[in-house]
Amino acid sequence: MVKPTVIEVVLLDGTVPTEPPSSGWVFPDPATADDDDLVGMGADLEPGTLLAAYRRGLFPMPSGEDGVPMLWWSPQQRGVLPLDRLRVSRSLRQSVRRMEIRVDTAFDEVIAACADPRRDSGWIEPEIAAAYTRLHELGWVHSVEAWQDGELVGGLYGLATGGLFAGESMFHRSRDASKVALVGLVEILRDEYADQRLLDVQWCTPHLASLGVVEVPRATYVCELRAALDLPLPAPFR
Repeated sequence: MVKPTVIEVVLLDGTVPTEPPSSGWVFPDPATADDDDLVGMGADLEPGTLLAAYRRGLFPMPSGEDGVPMLWWSPQQRGVLPLDRLRVSRSLRQSVRRMEIRVDTAFDEVIAACADPRRDSGWIEPEIAAAYTRLHELGWVHSVEAWQDGELVGGLYGLATGGLFAGESMFHRSRDASKVALVGLVEILRDEYADQRLLDVQWCTPHLASLGVVEVPRATYVCELRAALDLPLPAPFR
């Protein structure tokens, strides 16, 4: 497989990452949840709340309906990408050679592109974008970007804590650009702890399955998550 090179990383000021104040909310244990992907409602999107949720195996996603509290999910069948199973086609290898990978050099532009309301099935509301931007400023959320000829052509963002990278969304403006960003992310995670790291994509779609994403039972995910949280962050995210 062609390995993209991370050519630029923006290091945030101060100690990175910075642990925020603890959340006042208590999340349910997904291991004891019933047979439903939805496991909670309410709470807030403060940095400490979001970190606590991800460390417990949950993530937020709004209903899209006015007046409905924030929804918290832990899929019965969780989509994860084993780092040794990423499928890279011949055309994607060619795209990797044409593009550059950068980390955290254009986070605001990446999350804005992912939240573009013109996209089909858009779900990233302004409060979601603001919450993850706050976590980015604290060093917990990162963008992995694909650049070509000096222009941002695709990327993704997600939350990194310990050995977990929880992918949230991706976009592309050029063919294969979001996939190139994913290849770059996998390369970042493939360090000496690669066999214990966890790349979470929430749900497995046909598109993600074509890239190597598989489903694991919720109980398996939670067990792997607990082990992954004890790992150090990959170097570009420290």
